[in-house]
Amino acid sequence: MQIRTLVTLSFLSACIAAPLAHAADTAPPVQAIPAPVAATAPDQAAAIAALAKENALLQEKIKTLESCSISSTDLAVRNSKKLKEITADVRAQRQSMAEFESYVKWMSGHVAGYSKYIQASSVAARFVKFFPIPYAGQASLFTKFVSDSAVSLGAASVSINKYLGTSQQFLSRADALDPNKPTYNQEVSDLVRFADQDLLKGMTEVQDRLTTTSQLSASSLSFLESVNHYVGSGDEALSKAKSFLKSDEKAEKSFLAESTTSLRNKAQVFNGKLQLFDATVKKTAPQIKALVAYDDLARTLDPRFAKK
Repeated sequence: MQIRTLVTLSFLSACIAAPLAHAADTAPPVQAIPAPVAATAPDQAAAIAALAKENALLQEKIKTLESCSISSTDLAVRNSKKLKEITADVRAQRQSMAEFESYVKWMSGHVAGYSKYIQASSVAARFVKFFPIPYAGQASLFTKFVSDSAVSLGAASVSINKYLGTSQQFLSRADALDPNKPTYNQEVSDLVRFADQDLLKGMTEVQDRLTTTSQLSASSLSFLESVNHYVGSGDEALSKAKSFLKSDEKAEKSFLAESTTSLRNKAQVFNGKLQLFDATVKKTAPQIKALVAYDDLARTLDPRFAKK
């Protein structure tokens, strides 16, 4: 019995030991995990120094940004200064408005005064192939030339008077700007908008009307010079239109010559002043648009003062 028990235990030991031995033969070796390498003291010092340097640079940049910061009040002060600079050009423009108005009124009477020559030219144009005056050969347009001129000159007069009122309002408001008033920022902003929406609009409208008046003057001068030439030439075609002219031919020639000279001289002075006016418009228009851009920024920074 004991012998049998020993044999059995020996057999079981062999069965258990065999698989364990096989597993030991096939299992991969276990890799050892390396221990972390501690940073040396010099490396730590270098890293700390680099961080300290970067922090110093950031602090410097922050100070720079703080020193460059701008407020809505700063922008209002800047725009107020520019507005007052624009007033100088506006005052110069206003000095010319009276002369422009005087010229436009004179042109209105002048054009109406030679309507009979337009009628005479219409008759003459039927008999000659080439008549070097505005709308030559188109009789129906001569009367239209006078009527259109009257409308154009009337519109120019209206624009001039309207701009005189608008520009005076701008000057009064600009002169009243006071940085010590609590509503200073608001008043500057409102005046910038007025300059863009009203002053500049009126200014460019006057410019367009006066340019048309200048073109009308050139056409009128060309007309008078042509009629004056034909009155003095004894042209047979024009003699058929004698019923439209004065009976005194010498007086007629003198009147035409004086009218032509007067228009030429007045138009020359007018065109010279118009060039100066154009120069101020070209200078002022971009200045006002720049003011609007700065005012938009001011409203973004502090929208409370710009609320309507």
